[in-house]
Amino acid sequence: MSAKPRACRNCKRIVVGKTCDVCGSSNLSTSYSGLVIILDVESSEIAKELGIRKSGRYAVKVD
Repeated sequence: MSAKPRACRNCKRIVVGKTCDVCGSSNLSTSYSGLVIILDVESSEIAKELGIRKSGRYAVKVD
């Protein structure tokens, strides 16, 4: 069985594991809503609006 995805409470990155690979935080939550996938941070208006600096999957809201 695969691990349940978790969202980092600091940067909202969705990860599988015990720590965030973007900010290194272990403050993760299984309760989040919305999903945004950023492919190109340089040209993404959504990435700029959300303050995302690395491509990947991110939660819109983390509880």
